[in-house]
This record gives sequence, C-alpha cells and structure tokens, in this order.
Amino acid sequence: MIERVWVVGAGAIGSLFAAHLAQVADVSVLCRREEHARTLSERGLRVSGRHEFTARVRASADPFDLPDFDLAIIATKATELDAAAARLAGRTAGVVMTVQNGLGAEEVVRHHGDWPLLSAVTFMSGTRHADDHVEYILDTETWIGPYEGTPYELAAEAGELIERGGLEVEVLSDLRPAQWSKLIFNATVNGVAALTELPHDPHFAERDDHSDLGHLVHELVEEGKRIAAAAGVELHDDPWEMNVLATRRGSAHYPSMLEDVESRRPTEVELINGSLVREANRLGVPAPMQTAIYRLVKAKEASYS
Repeated sequence: MIERVWVVGAGAIGSLFAAHLAQVADVSVLCRREEHARTLSERGLRVSGRHEFTARVRASADPFDLPDFDLAIIATKATELDAAAARLAGRTAGVVMTVQNGLGAEEVVRHHGDWPLLSAVTFMSGTRHADDHVEYILDTETWIGPYEGTPYELAAEAGELIERGGLEVEVLSDLRPAQWSKLIFNATVNGVAALTELPHDPHFAERDDHSDLGHLVHELVEEGKRIAAAAGVELHDDPWEMNVLATRRGSAHYPSMLEDVESRRPTEVELINGSLVREANRLGVPAPMQTAIYRLVKAKEASYS
C-alpha cells in the first residue's frame, strides 16, 4: 500500500501533486531551499483556482530528515532532474515516478538507483504564486505507465491514489504512445513559444492566411508524427488536435520554455526537442524543421551571455 509519498521539487506541478496527495497520504516535500521547507512546514500549502484548500505537509531540504517513501514523485524540470535523483540515492524501498517532459528521464533516474520506475506525463498546469501558494489552472490528466519490468499493478495503485487526491489521471499499460504524443506537442509548442515569445494562444492554430503561424505549427507536428511512425509508435492522441483544443480553452498558457527564456534560464530543450531530433537521426528520418527549432532555441540560450 502506498501510504508515504515524497514529492521532489515544489514548483507548480510538484506543489499540485503534494497538496492533493496530502489529502489521502502522508506527504513529504523535498525542497532545494531551507527557507522554502520552513514555509511549507509552518504554513502548509495553499491551493487556489480549480480547487480551494490548504494542505499540511512535511518538508525539508535534507533528504535524511524525511521518512522512507513508498512512492517518490520527481517533479523538477528536466534541467534539475539529475541532481534531484541523486538526492534519493541510498533509499532502497519504494517506487519512483518521473513526470518530466520529453524522453529519457527514466534513464537519468536509473543511474542513481535500482528502484521500480513509473513513467508519467502531465497536462495539468498551475502558477506558483509563493512558496506556500499554488494556483490550479488546468485540471487535465496525468498519464502513468510502468517502466521496464515494473508491474502494472504499481502504476494502477499510484494512479488510484492520485485520483483519490482529486486529480485527473489515466493509467496505461504502455506509456510510449502517450509520451510521444506529448513529446511532439511539447517540442512544437514550447519551441515556437520560446522563439516567438508568444504564449500558447489561438495564433498556434490559425491557418486562414498564408502568413498564419498555424501553418508552421502544423508542419512541425506532421514532421514529429513521421518520426513517431518510424519508431513504431502509434500515438495515443493527435498532437495537432491537442494543440487546437488547448488554444480554445479561453486563456493563453505560458509554456515552460517561454517562461525560461523570459527569465534567461536554461530551458528543457535537450530532453524535449533534442530527444526528438536525436531519434530522427537514429532512425534516418529527415527532420529539418524540428532540427531548426532545436538549434534556434539553443542559440537563444547562448544569447543570454
């Protein structure tokens, strides 16, 4: 039974997981900053927006101050994943779930321990207004599946816990089709947003005029779908339809790579766009447009200095 949960990384997604799961489990949050941990321990974690409540959580910046876990959710950005996984080293019990965008997160975590692994991708979104306050904005699903030889039953149990906590979830026996759908969507939307500095809004789906951005977005998605087909992956959802639906939700969404570029931080481009381009090269599939996006975002990062 999953009773003790760690959430590693308390950004927007980590905070949403931590607060909701604290309604049904004993939750510990592993923070990077002592100040953050003290605030959570003293004030709890407030959720506003789609849900309204305050959760009590245990928090520390020292992993050895926390009890063992049955489930650890690593909710950091891909750029912080290796360091986050290293902080779990020496913990032998429990299952670890990755929830990063892109491909390859599981291999990074595996380098630090032989835990049973679950893979997950999420479409829920939020805004962290303070260390102890997250706004729940988009209440869409998290997709979970077993990785390598992890029993499906562990994924199902984690999914059931997350659902009881009040979040949307779908458990899949094979996550790859869903993971690739999100990969193509993310590589396109995040990359274009980072370069244009547009939030994800109706511009991304418009194709009425020759100059409309939706033409570029559509061709990037089609190129990604050709790479997936060469990899033998039948997509869970059509990334173009995912894009169109997201632009019709009524409010523009700020993709993570746009936030990173505006703050002049390293982006997750390597695990998202980079992994898609590397797969194309491995499979011998031409990917000139996705490669251009990848190189331009890398150049954007280089411009910071």
